[in-house]
Amino acid sequence: MRTDHALTAIKTAHTLVWLSIESCVAYLLYAGLTRRSDRRAALAGAVVVGECAVFAANGLRCPLTDVAESLGAEHGSVTDIYLPTWFARNLPAIHVPQLALIVVLHRRNRRGRRTPTRPRSSCTVPSTSPKQEPNRALGYQADRPGHAGRPGGRRRLGVARGR
Repeated sequence: MRTDHALTAIKTAHTLVWLSIESCVAYLLYAGLTRRSDRRAALAGAVVVGECAVFAANGLRCPLTDVAESLGAEHGSVTDIYLPTWFARNLPAIHVPQLALIVVLHRRNRRGRRTPTRPRSSCTVPSTSPKQEPNRALGYQADRPGHAGRPGGRRRLGVARGR
């Protein structure tokens, strides 16, 4: 009787862990489709990658299987969590395409964010910003280099200097 409660507890814990990982997968799909590769997506991705690493490190077998077998489970597998049998049995086959799609979507999102610092055209005109050249932004130009700050050392562009 005690082992039945322990097995039920393991199945329940496994179901809760599975639900949390599935919510991370669902969020990653949603974020990827809506072009939101943000910190939440990074956290969800870390959870999913961590789960995949644990699964792979254990020989593509859930670590709770060994615990269930040690408690006397008939077949030891905890994939008979509270899900339909066909779904629980095919979880890896269902998730591999989803994980591949998640990677593709978030790579696309990250690449779309990168913008070149300079235009790629070979015929570019350097732009001036008001912070770099305030007199130029106001329409003033230095008569001689280095004399723009002196009185009388600048003139209005397009306007003749009066005498």
